[in-house]
Amino acid sequence: MGVDLIIERLALEPGELILEVGFDSDCDQEFRSAITKRTGTKFIEGTATEVLDVVLLWWRDGDGDLVDDLMDALTYLSETGPIWLLTPKVGRSGHVQPSDIQEAAPIAGLSQTVSFAIGADWTATKLVARKTSRK
Repeated sequence: MGVDLIIERLALEPGELILEVGFDSDCDQEFRSAITKRTGTKFIEGTATEVLDVVLLWWRDGDGDLVDDLMDALTYLSETGPIWLLTPKVGRSGHVQPSDIQEAAPIAGLSQTVSFAIGADWTATKLVARKTSRK
């Protein structure tokens, strides 16, 4: 799948504010460039002061506590914005077991919706805030 099709699957829109967490030299540069081309905005890094549309969380096994990092990402996110959890594929250094994501997401108040490859080395998993019942 080409990078343009992958970016389409992320459903990013021009002008969206995107916080990028966990960036390092092993991250997929072509993927990152395609996102900034699509949105026309630069990634926000570090601490955000505004409400964000999307969080990209590059996360590897050994990076810390996934639940804590997901909860931190939620503090910046709009009510409808997704967290795209980007993890190394099977066989790559830092690979995260899918069961680890499945366990961490609900604890952080998130639901996992879809996962797909974003390149040779990384997988994207879309996490969204769980709907709360209103009484």
